[in-house]
Amino acid sequence: MAAEMAEQPERLAALIARRDDVIRRVGPLLDGITGTVIVARGSSDHAATTGRYLLEMATRRPVASASPSVQTLYRADVDFSGYLVVGASQSGRTPEIATYLERAAAAGARTIALTNDTSSPLAAVAHAVVDLGAGEERAVPATKTVTAELVGFALLAAAAGADPGEAAWDALPGQAAGVLADAEPMNGLVGWLDDARRLATLARGPLSGAAEETALKLQETVSLLATAFSAADLRHGPIALASSGIRVLAFAHPGPAVVDVVDLCGELRTRGADVRLLGPVPGAVCGWDLAAPEMLAPVLAVVRGQQLAYGLAMHRGLDPDRPFDLFKVTAT
Repeated sequence: MAAEMAEQPERLAALIARRDDVIRRVGPLLDGITGTVIVARGSSDHAATTGRYLLEMATRRPVASASPSVQTLYRADVDFSGYLVVGASQSGRTPEIATYLERAAAAGARTIALTNDTSSPLAAVAHAVVDLGAGEERAVPATKTVTAELVGFALLAAAAGADPGEAAWDALPGQAAGVLADAEPMNGLVGWLDDARRLATLARGPLSGAAEETALKLQETVSLLATAFSAADLRHGPIALASSGIRVLAFAHPGPAVVDVVDLCGELRTRGADVRLLGPVPGAVCGWDLAAPEMLAPVLAVVRGQQLAYGLAMHRGLDPDRPFDLFKVTAT
């Protein structure tokens, strides 16, 4: 896991270097769409959470997360005419993702696969493939393939017109390297979580995917009961958890959502929660490069979450590469 985390700047740079080719190939599929549906599971679904925000703002058309069982179990006759369907799967071998994409294409959809294996069943049924090019990932907890998927979704948004600019793309690998070289602040949070039995992660906007992915990494590596919340959803009932003294890890980056997240952190503290904030914002225990645009900041936030999960696993004497009874590809 540590070695694959360390590869991320190089892998991201290689993917970004191919951005013109990716945008050229997927651009026609985004032209004139009615809306977008994204189908994914696990870490890929967390990257897709960020992707939903980016694509809805870029295409100015609704974006939804698919319920694969509608196709794989109920085999509903859905008309996908005019829709773009994006299947995200690192392996490309999760059966229901490939099945959903294949059935959607047969029902009129334009389809794109985001995958690390261009010879996979998912790639075979897609009209266009975004090759993540992350290389073999041996550790069960996904790291470099997740950040590559986040870049993949940002590339789709760029193809729809929301390009952050050459300078932002070129800076991202170095910004990721900077986070990786600055692990000490996250190691400091290891002690904070050492005796924790529950954790809530939260964010709002594109960083929501990073909150989800960090929760999953902690679930996978140390079996911590971690639950991700939207800052908006947390206010509707779950905020009552604060009185139990629950630990909360929040993510924020300058943009339209930052004020709400920071204000919520303050409210949670007054209600009794033990809160830590991550991001280049006031009051954070650590962050990442402030210059990163909000659409690319989830990449850096996810790397912070990886550092925390890896550090806590090592502190507890656990093997983060092979968590108990977990496997790389889960058939559903």
